[in-house]
Amino acid sequence: MIKHIVMWNVRGDDEPTRTRNVQRLKTEFESLRGRIPGLLHLEVGVDFSRVDYACDVVLYTEFASRAALLAYAEHPEHLRVRRTLGDMRIARHQVDYEVGDRPTLVGSESAAEPAARHVEPAQ
Repeated sequence: MIKHIVMWNVRGDDEPTRTRNVQRLKTEFESLRGRIPGLLHLEVGVDFSRVDYACDVVLYTEFASRAALLAYAEHPEHLRVRRTLGDMRIARHQVDYEVGDRPTLVGSESAAEPAARHVEPAQ
């Protein structure tokens, strides 16, 4: 499974404009539910902390495969949302990562890249 997470800050000269833009972005992305093959989960979160380093909106999605994520990027419904939102977004951050069936390791090793282990045969 692939997790695709995107965070944005939105344009707006005043708080009512920014609030409208955040809601529009949320509504547009939520309209993709059930329309994209391989899109397993979609949620849109709006930041309430208002700390200076926070993003305004986060999109959290799960895809069946890398191929499904690539197909989403070019899907007509996704492209429609991108066109509709235009330059409303002023900053964008993205992370894509794969979640496998491997157990997560705890300790000094990275969960993403476990260290190779050499085990001597018992004598």
